[in-house]
Amino acid sequence: MAELLIGQTLAFCGNPLVDGSDAARHSAHGGVLVDSGRIVAVGEGDDLRRAHPEAAVTDYGAALISAGFVDAHVHFPQTGIIASWGKRLIDWLNTYTFPEEMRFADPAHASEVAERYFDLALAHGTTSMCSYATIHPESVDAFFAAAKARGLRAWAGKTCMDRNAPEGLCDTAQSAHDDSARLLAKWHGVDRLSYVITPRFSPTSSPEQLSALGALWAAHPDCLMQTHLSEQTDEIAWVRDLFPNARDYLDTYEAHGLLGRNGVYGHAIHLTPRERARLSEVGAALIHCPTSNTFIGSGLFDMAGLSAEGQRIGLATDTGGGSSFSMLRTMASAYEVAQLRHNPLHPSALWWLATAGSAAALRAGDRIGNLAPGMEADLVVVDLASTPAIAQRAARAETFWEALFPTIMMGDDRAIRDVRVAGRRLAARPAPPRLPPAGIFGPR
Repeated sequence: MAELLIGQTLAFCGNPLVDGSDAARHSAHGGVLVDSGRIVAVGEGDDLRRAHPEAAVTDYGAALISAGFVDAHVHFPQTGIIASWGKRLIDWLNTYTFPEEMRFADPAHASEVAERYFDLALAHGTTSMCSYATIHPESVDAFFAAAKARGLRAWAGKTCMDRNAPEGLCDTAQSAHDDSARLLAKWHGVDRLSYVITPRFSPTSSPEQLSALGALWAAHPDCLMQTHLSEQTDEIAWVRDLFPNARDYLDTYEAHGLLGRNGVYGHAIHLTPRERARLSEVGAALIHCPTSNTFIGSGLFDMAGLSAEGQRIGLATDTGGGSSFSMLRTMASAYEVAQLRHNPLHPSALWWLATAGSAAALRAGDRIGNLAPGMEADLVVVDLASTPAIAQRAARAETFWEALFPTIMMGDDRAIRDVRVAGRRLAARPAPPRLPPAGIFGPR
């Protein structure tokens, strides 16, 4: 039976980074008609009520109905070490990441962390994510099994490393290829799941391993390939030492068949002009990870410059180098980074990055990330007055964008009123005890 969701709605007819806020479509009294896991119609609530009197109605009042958030770069195995103190990238890997990832050879541990990660992500309104696993095939199985059980559209791949990592986290060029090929055959295209070919980054893969994974990608060009690129200046210097014949960091991938339109490159902060030109030419995606970039001290992503070049850009938490599971907090951090570059981002651009922009970066913009007929009904319902601090600011708003911005800057999981996956409302989860905030204001 069809269900009609009533509330404020926000959809996109273009990219606000390029086209401005006119690319966004807001309705103060909108509706979204959902049937059989897909969006059937989007329009004014009263019009949809009259046109579909048989539909069950769920009225969210002044809450905002949006496409669910899409997190384009995640390390689900780092769930337990999120917000660990004070390290730059290489130290972070050696001190926190590698010891934690060693534990994922245990299928029970991998499964427990995957379940916890999805509970946390969904509680923050994230309905799709693209994750790195560990070198252990069990970690990929755990991620996909948990995503499949929830009916999610999700991407992941075995992280491949054959050097500059602990012995227990190293595979080989051949085993990386063969394990990835087996996992791809097992999971790619099952329900709403997609396999991603995943070299961690050039410093932890030999040229032989990069070539083996490039060959696998050439054999399966419909798959995404994800890796890291130009996150920190000392990392770039390390890459230069390891690949003395490469023109630049990107060339370490390009020379081994790992540059293409389905490439997804995390961070991309310190790019050379040649790298920027090549990434734009092939139509690859760049993923902005602002909470991670500030938390680990990586640098400031050039959103304005890269957007002006026509680069495809998504947004991500980068759990757990990123310091939050929340795409709201990630939007806020993206705004702050842009301010430091003296190019403030409009709320419409921030919301687009967390939904339609990230979906497009993952080559899924025709399926998720927007409110439009035919799209998969992955939805989040956001309370725009979820805390006293937000409510008192939103009460003074004269425009929708002014009312939305406090939730972007100060919102968290308390703002997430409802989450739908393929139209299905997720079952309520037990939450840890928490003192209720005093004096909650209702929505206007």
